[in-house]
Amino acid sequence: MGMTVAEKILARASGLPKVSAGAVVEPKVDLAMSHENAALVINQFLEIYQGTPLTPRIWDPARVAVIFDHRVPAESAKTATNQKKVRDFVGAQAVTKFHDIRGDVGGICHQILPESGYVRPGAVIVGTDSHTTSHGALGAFAFGIGATEMASVWALGVALNIEVPATLKVVVTGRFRKFVGPKDLILHLIGLITAQGANFKAIEFHGETIRRMNTSGRLTLCNMAVEAGATAGIVPADAETERYLREEAGVTDAIDPVLPDADAIYEQTIAINVSKLTPQIACPHTVDNVKPVSEVAGKKVQQIVIGSCTNGRLDDLKVAASILKRHKVAANTRMLVFPASGKVFRQALAKGYVGTLMQAGAVVMNSGCGPCLGIHEGALGDGETALSTTNRNFKGRMGNPTAEVYLCSPAVAAASAITGVITDPQQGGD
Repeated sequence: MGMTVAEKILARASGLPKVSAGAVVEPKVDLAMSHENAALVINQFLEIYQGTPLTPRIWDPARVAVIFDHRVPAESAKTATNQKKVRDFVGAQAVTKFHDIRGDVGGICHQILPESGYVRPGAVIVGTDSHTTSHGALGAFAFGIGATEMASVWALGVALNIEVPATLKVVVTGRFRKFVGPKDLILHLIGLITAQGANFKAIEFHGETIRRMNTSGRLTLCNMAVEAGATAGIVPADAETERYLREEAGVTDAIDPVLPDADAIYEQTIAINVSKLTPQIACPHTVDNVKPVSEVAGKKVQQIVIGSCTNGRLDDLKVAASILKRHKVAANTRMLVFPASGKVFRQALAKGYVGTLMQAGAVVMNSGCGPCLGIHEGALGDGETALSTTNRNFKGRMGNPTAEVYLCSPAVAAASAITGVITDPQQGGD
């Protein structure tokens, strides 16, 4: 029998002719990414060499990326000191894929990797962040690992004891209606299979809708695959993948797509037709508590957030700006916008999106993880409700366990900012 994309990539990286779900392999790593938690990885890495005559050296500095994004600029002396420690380390180790707190090459790690051309189809990518699954949008096998595991990758260049996941095949057909898009699709899927429905599995996305979808939308799907428990989300590389890598990421070297075999074995096949899909929303306090927006319309919100590694790209800001143009953010409603990277921020400035959003009353923040994780900017007050284009809504996610977080698309967020309550952007008709 044939192999899935995940099986093919892991077989090749492990030097094996064939693997199947359940096998344990040790694949060579093509790219290892960390953000500020590199400070913890450094501690674990140095411990490996304690008591030995060996000098601590990363196996291949060209294959390591470190991006500051979670707390930028630093909000405390402790964070600033950890960031200094990381700067000193990457300098000493000659790590060139280092993205400091900058407006030119800075931003959120899961945006920086693809837009910088660091991701390739068929690559094995590990990151000390659960949303490393994002990079499967370009046909890679990308998954999150812990600091101790990353320390061993830095030392050896391989990921140890990796179980080959079974794969769910999601076939998507039909055309999205106005104000419906990839975020609504992935929320619908998670609601359908639950937050545990893909535990320790890979999700392969197929179908005419996926083939028409741009890379930004595919990044949204794979980013949130982990919210269904998936080890990896994968869109097999195609013409759109090559277009993105050539035209937007500036890649000039060979691109080698990895495609599933026609007789690949899937644990389950899920068919979704998006033609009748309406705007979706994940209600507190779980990502799989998904309903049509129309069912919760009218709920008052105090904070609207647009941005993150899920929906902070140029097309997301374009949608929000188009809805907010000539409108104002409702009184007693805060709107925070944080572009996914400095590049996206500059592009949005040039196209007028930033001006439109600010004129409407939004506060446009520096590129970074911002309010998403609730430890830096944009924390919620007691009993407040937020509507956000981010990826998680469990209690305390935005810094306050007494607050509520709803997850939605940029279109829903922008329409709701105008009214101050959760609003279906389709209310005006298709």
